[in-house]
Amino acid sequence: MTLNRTHLAALALIFAIVWAFASAPPALLDHQRNATAATIPIQLVLKTIARENDIVRSLYTKSIVGAGLKAGLRFDEYWKNEDVQAGPLPALFLREAALSVQQNPVRLGLFLGSHQPISDANQFSGSQTAIFDKILASGEAEYFYDPGSERWTAMFPDFASVMACVKCHNEHPDSPKKDWVLDDVMGATTWSYPHATVSPDEFINIIDAVRGGFRDAYRAYLEEIEGFDNPPEVGSRWPSAGYAVPDEETFMKEFEQRISANTLNTLLESRR
Repeated sequence: MTLNRTHLAALALIFAIVWAFASAPPALLDHQRNATAATIPIQLVLKTIARENDIVRSLYTKSIVGAGLKAGLRFDEYWKNEDVQAGPLPALFLREAALSVQQNPVRLGLFLGSHQPISDANQFSGSQTAIFDKILASGEAEYFYDPGSERWTAMFPDFASVMACVKCHNEHPDSPKKDWVLDDVMGATTWSYPHATVSPDEFINIIDAVRGGFRDAYRAYLEEIEGFDNPPEVGSRWPSAGYAVPDEETFMKEFEQRISANTLNTLLESRR
């Protein structure tokens, strides 16, 4: 087969992505950081991982939960209980990812909050409340330094993008709000980091930690499926094709195809 320029460019891009993230250096502790190499603004980094989060949540919400409900799959807030045979709701998928990120030495913070949460654990508090009011008014992200946590922080609005989310929140007995509609700002995803700038190596480590969190969250769902009385097929098929879900590699490959070019371009631009 003869490769044209398009094929060569695609191969080069794939190689660069694999090299960048497969060869990610070990995360550095504060005293090991090379401050002179830390020239990438953390705002750019947080914006990049927020974009990655948007892509993976859209993929999970629409292609796993939305299509899965039509195929006979179930998703529930109590999905980890032994007597519940279901997968995590989109917000709980992100919570699983957050738990993984918190265990990574990169010291990246992740919090999913709301002004009308179902769980008190997701309630905004302190200065977060006033900042979220700005997001409600503008629909735009807010970047700021939080003196309480001594962290550079970014809050990104979470929109009601699919009816499954709207229906779940409106019908939940503990929901304080019952009239959500599509495109409402339902809350915000907050990312934070202890330094105003990072080095290229730190940038790669942060992306690697975030993607690792997404992978761990999806793996947790697949492990839950193994105990179902009637488990769906796990392989290359998606719920849109029937009672099936993609395996870990198929899910992550689809996610990375949707976002990697964008993230790689950001990384390359930051090195110039």
